[in-house]
Amino acid sequence: MINFSLISALSIMTMNNEQINQTINVFLVGGAVRDQLLDRKVIERDYVVVGSNVKQMLSLGFNQVGKDFPVFLHPETKEEYALARTEKKQGHGYTGFICHSAEDVTLEQDLLRRDLTVNAMAQTSDGAIIDPYNGQHDLKNRVLRHVSSAFCEDPLRVLRVARFAARYHYLGFSIAEETMELMKKISASGELSSLSGERIWKELERALGEKNPEVFFKILQHCGALHEIWPALSNLWHTKAQDTQKYQSLAELSLALLQQAVKLSDNTSIRFACLCLYMAHQQSGEQQNNITGKLKLPNAPKLLATKCQQHHEKLNQLSQLSASDILSLFDHLDAWRKPDFFNDFLMVCQAEQAVLTQGERTDSTPFNMLNELLLQCNQVSAKTYVEQGLTGKAIKSAITNARLALINEQITSLN
Repeated sequence: MINFSLISALSIMTMNNEQINQTINVFLVGGAVRDQLLDRKVIERDYVVVGSNVKQMLSLGFNQVGKDFPVFLHPETKEEYALARTEKKQGHGYTGFICHSAEDVTLEQDLLRRDLTVNAMAQTSDGAIIDPYNGQHDLKNRVLRHVSSAFCEDPLRVLRVARFAARYHYLGFSIAEETMELMKKISASGELSSLSGERIWKELERALGEKNPEVFFKILQHCGALHEIWPALSNLWHTKAQDTQKYQSLAELSLALLQQAVKLSDNTSIRFACLCLYMAHQQSGEQQNNITGKLKLPNAPKLLATKCQQHHEKLNQLSQLSASDILSLFDHLDAWRKPDFFNDFLMVCQAEQAVLTQGERTDSTPFNMLNELLLQCNQVSAKTYVEQGLTGKAIKSAITNARLALINEQITSLN
């Protein structure tokens, strides 16, 4: 290892990536090691640096970005390098920690603070796996198990474990019984109330992007967390599904919709809208405006979920819609200015059709027809009527009549 006093004298511009990594004691950690062992694509790499300090990292050209603990960006790769640290719980919530980072913190101590054994492994630069908490054993047996009793100190870990269970469900992973007991304990403690709506949504959105997002919600319901963070969804487990023999509760029906949405699109807004489709049916008055509870959603998924709740039933009997019904639907969904949004709405309705008919009616032709009608109606131009000498409300009325005529013509041809 190069002497630190000599490093300080070197120009940062002359230090290449290989020299930097040879200078400090670096280990690849966490998800990159886990996914590599599972033969999954590694999306991002995080590193832990043992036996170093802030001064040395800055001298090597790293840019410090961490506020609560020293995290740095590599000068060439821009990947994250964090000094080895320990954590001590102080206060409530997932931010109530005191972090200690020093040259004498060992790799094993750093790995001990992590949530799951499969996330508490490290790899040396020559490929050797360092596994002090038997993560490889749990990977082999497809088990998600907490590293230590400190798991209970961070309520966010309940959502993270549920998300990992959703991600690796296709590989046969399950949660260890003792870990599930800790998740139940956290859910009953009231600590989940410390999580911000933005942080909850971030975990939920990531879960929606997985192959089996329904597993995430089933686990949260099982451990009692869902009632704490999203009561409206949790209540669907206790609400009987009407007009269907296959699904006993609205929760079962909603999760079936979510699974169908996964087959149709990787758009998390569409998946979220499918999950929320039947919530408004159980609310009244002001409650309908608060079905997402403390979740802090971006406008896109919130708007799509709301509009789908309001208008999806109109498409359950699409063949019975009149021309004015269809035109009104275009207006309410602002389809003239947001054709992509309208297409997302149709995809949610198509998912619902497939689930309610148990796959017997999955023809996308009617939905394609609506998109084609929208294109035709958008070609009706105000310029035509201005040239005819019309003004004001007369132009708007002429455009409406022309659009109704186009829709009627299409409906008649189908019948």
